[in-house]
Amino acid sequence: MIQFAQKALFYNPYLPHPCRIVASTPQTEDTMLFKVRFEDDKLAEEFIHKPGQFVQVSVMGTGECPISIASPPTRHGTVDLCIRKAGRVTEAFHAMGQNALFGMRGPYGNGYPVDVMEGNNLLIIAGGIGMAPLRSLLLYALDHRSKFKDIILMYGARNREDFLFVGELLSLQGRKDVKTLLAVEHDPDGAWEGEVGFVTDLFHKLDINANNTYAAVCGPPVMYKFVINNLLDMGFSKGNILMSLERKMKCGIGKCVHCSVGFKYTCLDGPIFTYWDAINMREII
Repeated sequence: MIQFAQKALFYNPYLPHPCRIVASTPQTEDTMLFKVRFEDDKLAEEFIHKPGQFVQVSVMGTGECPISIASPPTRHGTVDLCIRKAGRVTEAFHAMGQNALFGMRGPYGNGYPVDVMEGNNLLIIAGGIGMAPLRSLLLYALDHRSKFKDIILMYGARNREDFLFVGELLSLQGRKDVKTLLAVEHDPDGAWEGEVGFVTDLFHKLDINANNTYAAVCGPPVMYKFVINNLLDMGFSKGNILMSLERKMKCGIGKCVHCSVGFKYTCLDGPIFTYWDAINMREII
């Protein structure tokens, strides 16, 4: 009976588990990368997720919100959460210091179909904060490098200060097994050595076969239309374009109906949708 009760608590989807902030690293003026760990050592080691999934983070006395997992499932023990100040809960989370206690439940959502994507080229296209969930996919692919053909990252930001994971991006540029293309929209002092323009301006640098490539896209809503038009022009099928659409999620388990679009729930059926799915879901972007 006691074992049953313990198991029920462990798998209760409503129950946040106590976690602590292990470390925090500033990314931009309003965005921080938090490394967190479950208080329960067994849960910390056994926590399994797929790239593209999310967790529900709760700050006691303030509230709860969904946050994408930024670390890959290949690295156990801790979880990376890249959080931008965008409301009451995220501002409260930023105010907490190292070793602070909070609640976390999950993971939720479908995540990327990595088993299907393996054996193909991987094109990752990110804009701004959209790099956070895609970092999990990118690091997963790099940790399983032999399972993917060409890996290409296209990442755009408003200016140099708005790039997330700058140290990792610089490290990637030194690797020969991944192509890293970066673009900034503004470069007033002319110090940027890369592309100046939108992330879509990087498409002319691609030499890739669309027939055996999966494109993973995440960024501000305005970016999707132009990125997808470029991908379709290159010959990508609608099923090979994978979009992370998580803007309307709230409870994470399909109970609040906040993220319902037609007969689908972003939190249950997504947040990863193919372009084919998206064109049949009005107002999803």
